[in-house]
Amino acid sequence: MLKALLLVGTLALMQAGGNPHLPPPTYDRVAPVLPAGLSGAVLIVSKTNGWRHFEHIPHSNDVLRGIATDLGRKSYVTENAAVFNDKALRHFSVVVLNSASGDFLTPDQKAAFARFVARGGGVVALHAAGDDSHKDAWYADTIIGTTFIGHPNGEDHIQSAKVVIEQPTHPVMAGVTQPWMARDEWYSFSGNPAAKGMTVLARVDEGSYRTGEKLAMGAEHPVMWVNPRARGHVFYSAMGHDPEAYDDPNMRRVLTNAVRWAAGK
Repeated sequence: MLKALLLVGTLALMQAGGNPHLPPPTYDRVAPVLPAGLSGAVLIVSKTNGWRHFEHIPHSNDVLRGIATDLGRKSYVTENAAVFNDKALRHFSVVVLNSASGDFLTPDQKAAFARFVARGGGVVALHAAGDDSHKDAWYADTIIGTTFIGHPNGEDHIQSAKVVIEQPTHPVMAGVTQPWMARDEWYSFSGNPAAKGMTVLARVDEGSYRTGEKLAMGAEHPVMWVNPRARGHVFYSAMGHDPEAYDDPNMRRVLTNAVRWAAGK
């Protein structure tokens, strides 16, 4: 049903002359009413004031909801960014930013998010949650630690490549099988986030796909990392462009591990 509604909405936007990948930015001022009984739950946010990955968001939200259930946690999925307030966030242990893009938080909402992480709240940020549409200094320093500069386009847009685990003993990498060949949209960055204090968990082998000269990062091309400087557990994965990426057993294992780890378990 959700996919059918998404298709109808996409067709309506196209007929109206809009670009479904670039919906008009909106800011939410009225917080949603949360279901009763949420405690230590997983908040899944796919708000997009930048590029909207409408192809994967419905499916990946379902996958993330299922992961929370498997971990014995309730979840709440929303695109209402007004949920970023102190009262609401106290119901959650983890915020998953599922390709949330653009400047989607008001100043007060950004401050509430920063307080959430400062008191130990976990963050799992995925794909476009790390693109160059995020301009807030706290967000860039705490969640990303580098700057997105592009990805291959045209026939090279989605490619199979080898993912190399750099920290196999880290809890987020537990059980990931090697070799790992994955199909994805491979983000490149201005520099290695390790230079800003991040711990890189996995990288992509540039010898296994076509980067294009301007996007080459060399041997150190990170795709997953964590921020050990934050009080809360913060994880970012650049992977996850297509819906099929969330059906990859290794990707599901990483996401499950990441939500568990971000919750402090």
